[in-house]
Amino acid sequence: MDRKSLPQRARICCFKEGIESPVVAHGKLLAQATLKFIQYMEIMQCSATNFWSAISSCGNLPGRFVEDADGRVASGDFLGGSSLYGRGEELEGRSVLLATTAQITTSLALAELDCVARQIILWPPDLSLEHLSFVIDTAEVDSIVSDRAITHRHSGRPVCYCPCSRIPVPATRKVKSIHNTEWILLTSGTTGRPKLVVHTFASLTSAIQPRYDSNPSVVWSTFYDIRRYGGLQILLRAALTGTSLVLCSAEESVADFLARAARAGVSHISGTPSHWRRALMSPSAELLKPQYIRLSGEAVDQALLNNLRSAYPGARIVHAFASTEAGVAFEVTDGMVGFPASSLKENPQVEMGVEDGTLRIRSAGNARCYLGDRAPTLKDQTGFVDTGDTVELRDGRYYFAGRRDGVINVGGLKVHPEEVESVIARHPEVQMCLVHGKKNPITGALVVADVVLKKISMPDDRDTSALGREILQLCRESLPAHKVPAAIKLVSELPIAESGKVMRRYA
Repeated sequence: MDRKSLPQRARICCFKEGIESPVVAHGKLLAQATLKFIQYMEIMQCSATNFWSAISSCGNLPGRFVEDADGRVASGDFLGGSSLYGRGEELEGRSVLLATTAQITTSLALAELDCVARQIILWPPDLSLEHLSFVIDTAEVDSIVSDRAITHRHSGRPVCYCPCSRIPVPATRKVKSIHNTEWILLTSGTTGRPKLVVHTFASLTSAIQPRYDSNPSVVWSTFYDIRRYGGLQILLRAALTGTSLVLCSAEESVADFLARAARAGVSHISGTPSHWRRALMSPSAELLKPQYIRLSGEAVDQALLNNLRSAYPGARIVHAFASTEAGVAFEVTDGMVGFPASSLKENPQVEMGVEDGTLRIRSAGNARCYLGDRAPTLKDQTGFVDTGDTVELRDGRYYFAGRRDGVINVGGLKVHPEEVESVIARHPEVQMCLVHGKKNPITGALVVADVVLKKISMPDDRDTSALGREILQLCRESLPAHKVPAAIKLVSELPIAESGKVMRRYA
């Protein structure tokens, strides 16, 4: 940078960031402002390099913290100690499986392992240990970092164990060489073995704009687990912007998490549509006073967007499209379901298209590949990721129809469950629903809907059979006959996976 241009650039930075007024920034004040500008530029330049440098740039900001249900760790403590008991350098160049019970322990270990380990494999808490040997062999794991005892069977690989703690011990960070660490995320594995998706810090953060946030009142939170893509995005966002982060815990209820988030002053919070439907059912939802709400991971319906707007009139509500393989593609801010067709061309950093009815994405946020000799191909020959999400264009706007592999076949006619769910969700007494197929010897399958009602709208003397007929009538008025549910079943709750999505294959 040209040193002569520093004062003028400092004035511009001061004006934008509110550090000092450019009108009064003369003499000593200008020198102070220039110093702050240099510090600001250092943060901007190094925060996107790796996780450690991001924390180093913003970790000593006063009042910043990472919190879960069991306690709080100051952001500066990520830099002043070791959660690996000072053994981090022993893991240099290794393929490390990170399998901890608490998210905060995971975040502490990531700060030490990034740029040190060759690979970090994030083990999600809901993944069965029956897949452990497969993951160890596929990722050539030679080290396990965990705060619990983990045994691996039926694997011929020698694997060393490194304990991990949520309380950092004093230690000096020693790194002999810098590695461009691969971050490997695992798919859920609900239909078989998980896929191992290979990312780097650069691909994971391609959609995040690093910036120094001098406002300590900005506190991020998420319903996601940070061992999944959606939660990891929020962890990295907090690190790259120097904001505090409130993490959920598997042991606490939705009501307790919302109450704790409110006490911590959460201003920005993300989750799946299913997360938010459950949250709005809780009386603790009114304790939260968010400025920004983000939804991703599932198709959103208009009823949910309207309910969120009613519950949080002062919040900016955004729904985004992102996936583990494709990365973050776009976000929608107009309060409507679907996305404008113009979104396909608006971001020069993300190329999108629709081919054979499914959304395809190519960007720096794409994962590199699936890991493994027999792994499927992640990208086509032109570098695009086929998301598997089907979309339909109507009046200049694309609407998500559902997953290509989630279609219910009713006598040779296709039914996307999400389309039926969006209709059922319009009923004023429906909180959430799940549409799935039920085997039938004549048609192959029937459409069935499980429905959770809003508790406040269900007095004891309410005729539930009449309510079921109302929902069916709504479907008949809006859908072709083969898409109308053959049965409406009222249930108290729906199964939600650790990923935050409704478990569609439980029936």
